[in-house]
Amino acid sequence: MEIEWLLAYLLLGAFVGFFAGLLGVGGGGIMVPVLTTLFAAQGFPREHLVHVALGTSMAAIVMTSISSLRAHHAHGAVRWDIVRGITPGVLLGTFGGTFIASRVDSVPLAIFFGCFMAYVSLQMILNVKPKPTRELPGQAGMVGVGGGIGLVSALVAIGGGSLSVPFMTWCNVKMQHAIGTSAAIGLPIALAGALGYLINGWGSSGLPDWSIGYVYLPALVLVSAVSTFTAPLGARLAHRLPVATLKKVFAGVLILLSAKMLHTVFGS
Repeated sequence: MEIEWLLAYLLLGAFVGFFAGLLGVGGGGIMVPVLTTLFAAQGFPREHLVHVALGTSMAAIVMTSISSLRAHHAHGAVRWDIVRGITPGVLLGTFGGTFIASRVDSVPLAIFFGCFMAYVSLQMILNVKPKPTRELPGQAGMVGVGGGIGLVSALVAIGGGSLSVPFMTWCNVKMQHAIGTSAAIGLPIALAGALGYLINGWGSSGLPDWSIGYVYLPALVLVSAVSTFTAPLGARLAHRLPVATLKKVFAGVLILLSAKMLHTVFGS
């Protein structure tokens, strides 16, 4: 691998890990558009651009989520009762979502990603917070919510934080606990998503060398190696920095990256 690609993946890992710990997100909102652009520049086949970016992002989120959830757990910010209740639905929804995504062409998949990221960014910029008007649902309700979060997460390769955090705060879960719990929920999402994209891409023709299914190993290893170290830093700073302001900056970055991704896909 040429040195510029190696450095690009390492820098991406550092950026993703920091925001994963800081905001309780998996980092897919950053990884997918950046990886799509990098893969296109490396000459990957157009029909696999978004799928490989999604699969690689999901696999990278595994290590980021482990590091982030450990840091939040150390601060006592993870509601493990919520994690246990929502995980069955999350696993089913995420794994099933990869089968849907693998059968959709890169262009509509990129459009869906861009629209969803615009929605997430608008929420961050406006600092939209649902009023805590109710309690958490029962087990059946938690499984249903988990399934929906997992399905959308698989289609856009996110750790689910943009959906699970608003849901938990709406159900009267303290914001710090919602962020920490979201980091923990990101792990089963990432595991199910990575496995699903690996299976669905297995045997596909035209995939780049060093790929297993829709997971590109060089990017996975380099991004994960750095993000593991920067996620705890972000988690520690989450209790000290003006997170609301940082979310607005982060939202602006997401919009720009998503626009660049759409330009790359359509330009291909």
